[in-house]
This record gives sequence, structure tokens and C-alpha cells, in this order.
Amino acid sequence: MYSVILADDHPLLLGGLQQSLLATPDINVVGVAANGEDALALIHHLKPDIAVLDVAMPQMSGLDVLRASKDQRLRLKVILLTATISGAQIADAISRGAWGILLKEYAPEALLDCLRHVASGEKWLPAELVAKASEAPPVAALNKIELLTAREREIAALICGGLSNRTIAQKLGASEGTIGIHLHNIYRKLEITNRTALAALHVQYMAARDG
Repeated sequence: MYSVILADDHPLLLGGLQQSLLATPDINVVGVAANGEDALALIHHLKPDIAVLDVAMPQMSGLDVLRASKDQRLRLKVILLTATISGAQIADAISRGAWGILLKEYAPEALLDCLRHVASGEKWLPAELVAKASEAPPVAALNKIELLTAREREIAALICGGLSNRTIAQKLGASEGTIGIHLHNIYRKLEITNRTALAALHVQYMAARDG
């Protein structure tokens, strides 16, 4: 069984999501919140496996809570729930390591599938949302990823997973400075300047390759 908190500022939707999960034996909803600050406090106190967060909440947005959880190195998987989301927000969410993005029009019906995918270690990032993460880069831009070395592609994938340079260095048995050099070379080859752009480009490349 895995523990989940739900956060949304719309009481009817929040109640509906909670109700839909009550009869599910492998999911335990341990807390609910109506704003981002309360959600972050619950995350600290209850240490859930997964947090389902509305993107647009008062006090702190779901993206704010996601950023805080990454900055504070909290061990949880975040699913963002939204009615509408911009390409820039999607790219930001991906670069921060969001495990899922679920449109409210598909909730609560798809929430259970989304939760189970994420709990098993699979990301829930629908292709139509990933396509919005950047302004549909041309094939030539996506193909620049082919210029990366095997190690650079590995680092790009880890960055897409929301890992910091320090964590990537520990994972690969390298120094943080070495990872920084690799990242600089990746930016130069892809003609980009930040992790958000890298994450968006990498996800779209993988989607195009696997599609």
C-alpha cells in the first residue's frame, strides 16, 4: 500500500477525488489540503509516497510546492492536477521532476491509473501535454540530441528526471564539477541555456523516437 495526499482548492473536486480512492485497497489517502502551504506542511508531517497537487492553488501553487519539495530534497513523487497549463509550466514541471500531469477533465476517472503508474515507477506525461512543453521544435533541433555522447545523454535523462548536479554526480560516481562541464557541453551542442529547455527537448525527442 502506498500513501497519498490530495490538494485542491475546489471542495467538490477534492471530495470527489478522495471518495473515488476510498475503496481502493492499495491506496491510502493520508491527508487532504485546500492550499499549497497546507499541502507542503502535510508533506513534511506525513511523508507520503505521492502528492497530487492542483497547479492553481492559493498561497502556494502546485508548481511552488513541487519546487519546494525538490529544493528540500523531500522523497516523494508529485502529480500535478490542472484544468489548463501552459507550455512553459509543463516544461518547468518536467524539469523539476514531476511524475505526472493529469488534466481535471479526465479526473477522477484516470486518477487511479495515473497513481498506479507513478507508484510503479512510470511517469504519466501525456503526449499532447509534452508537445506543449516547448514551441514544437523542428526535427533538426530534436536531432541535435544525436550529437550528444552516451554519457551526455545519460546526464540529460537524469536532469529530465529532476535530479540536481550533486545527485547526478553521486549516482554516476563523478565529481559535481565534471557534471557541470558535461552540462555546459550539452547546452552548447543543443544551443540552449537552461535545464527547463533541456528537459522539454529531451522529453520530446524520446516521444518522437518511441512514437
